[in-house]
Amino acid sequence: MTNPQKILFCGPSDDQTSELREQFSNQDYLIVPSENLAEGIAEFDQGNISALVVPATSDTLPLALIQSGTLLEFLPHAVVVLDADLRIIWSNHQLSQLCGQENSLIGHSFYDAFGAPEILGPDFSPFHSAFSTRKIAKSGLRVGDKSYFDVEVMPVLTSSDSKEEPAYLVASVRDISEEVLQRQKLNAIYQAGLELGDLSPEEIFEMTTEDRIELLKAKILHYTQDLLEFETVEIRLLDKASNRLDVLLAVGMEQVATNRTLYADPEANGVTGFVAATGKSYLCEDTAHDPLYMSGAPNARSSLTVPLNLHDEVLGTFNVESPHAGAFDENDLHFLELFSREVAIALNTLDLLVVEKLTTASASTELIMRGVVDPVDEILNDTAWILERYIGHEPSVCERLQRILKDTRHIKQLIQQVGDEMAPQTPHHHKVPTMRQVNPKLVNKRILVVDSDATVRRAAHELLGRLGCEVETAHDGEEAFLMVRSFHYDVVIADIRLPDMNGYECFAQIREIHEHLPVILMTGFGYDPTHSIVKARQLGLKCVLYKPFRLDQLITGVEKAVSISEDIASETSN
Repeated sequence: MTNPQKILFCGPSDDQTSELREQFSNQDYLIVPSENLAEGIAEFDQGNISALVVPATSDTLPLALIQSGTLLEFLPHAVVVLDADLRIIWSNHQLSQLCGQENSLIGHSFYDAFGAPEILGPDFSPFHSAFSTRKIAKSGLRVGDKSYFDVEVMPVLTSSDSKEEPAYLVASVRDISEEVLQRQKLNAIYQAGLELGDLSPEEIFEMTTEDRIELLKAKILHYTQDLLEFETVEIRLLDKASNRLDVLLAVGMEQVATNRTLYADPEANGVTGFVAATGKSYLCEDTAHDPLYMSGAPNARSSLTVPLNLHDEVLGTFNVESPHAGAFDENDLHFLELFSREVAIALNTLDLLVVEKLTTASASTELIMRGVVDPVDEILNDTAWILERYIGHEPSVCERLQRILKDTRHIKQLIQQVGDEMAPQTPHHHKVPTMRQVNPKLVNKRILVVDSDATVRRAAHELLGRLGCEVETAHDGEEAFLMVRSFHYDVVIADIRLPDMNGYECFAQIREIHEHLPVILMTGFGYDPTHSIVKARQLGLKCVLYKPFRLDQLITGVEKAVSISEDIASETSN
C-alpha cells in the first residue's frame, strides 16, 4: 500500500469542516487539522503536505489568504497566489525583490514577472501538474546566467470533489543562486585541475623547461581571472635551499613589489612570508590597518593569500589583491585553497620544482617510466582478456601468453632498477618529490588501481611506485575482474564511479573472485549517490579514501590493507 497523501484542513472545527474531513477520511488520505489559516499556510510552505482544503467559497478564499499576509511577509522567501490563468492574485514583498520589480505584480503572469525564465525541471510544467494531479509540483528556473530559483506549487482545494480542479495555486519561490553558482565553481575548479595537468608524456618530453613554465603560467592566469574572477595575482615558489620565495607569476602588481626579496619567515616578510612559513591562509580585509601587509598591487585595499601545498609540503604561495576593502570572504578563501591545490599538483606534474635538482640520468628514468606505464598496463589488460578465452582450449597459446605477461611486467622493473643505480644521492634537505622513497612495508607489493581517469592512474603509478610498490591499472570493473582472475594482487584500489558499474558492485564481484583480497574504495568530496561505501562496509570493506587525499592517508590505507592481507595469508597457512 502506498503512503497516504497528507491533506491539510484549515479553519475552525465546525460542522462544515467536520463534513469535509469525513469525506476525505479513508486509507488514501491522512487528515492534518489546523485551526488557523495562517498557520496552515506556513505548514504548507515547509513542503510536507499534498493538498490544502479551506472551508471557504472561491470568492472568499483569496481574501482569506491575503488576510494571512502578515505572517507570509516575514517568510525568508517569496509566496505567491495564482489563479487558473497563472496570473498573480497576491504575493509577499519577497517576490518583487526576486524579480527586481518596484511596482506591484498583481495581475501579471508569473513567468512574465521573471522575464520569461528557462524552466529547468524536474517538472517542466509545475503549475499545470498541480492543477491536473491536485498534488505538489516542483521545478527550477534560471534567469540569465547567474540567477536560479526553486519553485514549489501546491493546489488550493475549495471543495472535496475529487474531479474538480483547484481554483487557485499557492507557490513558494526560493533563490538558490548562491548554492548553484558555488556548485558550478567547484566543478569548474575540478575541471581546471584536469586541464592544468593535461599534457601527455610525449608533449612534456618535447618541451623545454621554459616552455612548460610559460604554458602553466598562461593556464593559471586564465582560470584565476575567468573562473575565480581575481584580476591581480602573484605566485611565488619556495626554494628549499635558500628559503627564498621566487616569483613565478605576477599580474597587476607594482614592480617594486615583484622585485622584493621575500623569505618563508613570519617576521619582516609580509603576508607572503607568513603564509609560506606557517602553511596557513591569510585574509587581509583592510590593508591600511593590517601591520603584516606589505604593499603589492597599486591602491590595494584587501588581499587573500593561501599556501601552495602538495602532500603536506609548502611549495609556495598564491596571492590575490583588490582595490576594495573587504573584497574577499570565506567562500573566496575556500575556492582559492581548492584551486591552489590543483596548481601545486600541476607544478609537480610538470617537474617545475625539481628540474634543477635531478641529474640527466634520474630525469630520463622518470620520463621513461611515465611513457611506459600506460602502454604496459594496456598490454597486461589485453593479454589477460585473451588468456581468459584460451584457458582450457589452447595450452600452448596460454603458455606463450603467460610468458608475455611475465616479460611485460619485467620491463617496468628493469627501467626502475637501472634508474635507481644511475641516480645520484640527494642531500636530505633537498627532498625531491619524484625520486623513490621506498616504504619497507610496501616494497614489492602488487597494487591494482581501477579508475577511468587516466590522470589518477598515472598518479597512482608515480606515488605508489615511489614507495616501492608494483602498480598495475584497469580502466573499468570488467578489466579489473580479468586482472584479478589472471594475476596475484596484494591490494585493489577502486573508484566508486566506474564506467560500467558502481563501487559496491565492483567490490562485491572482486570478493566473489578472491574472498580475502583487500579492497580500498575511493570517492571524491564524499560523493556516493549509490551508497556504495555503506553497502560495501556491510560486506567487510575496511578502508575508504576521500579524494583529494594526502600522501600519508594513501600510505596508511595501503599499509592497513597489506597488513590485513598478510594476516589472512598467515591464518590460511596455519
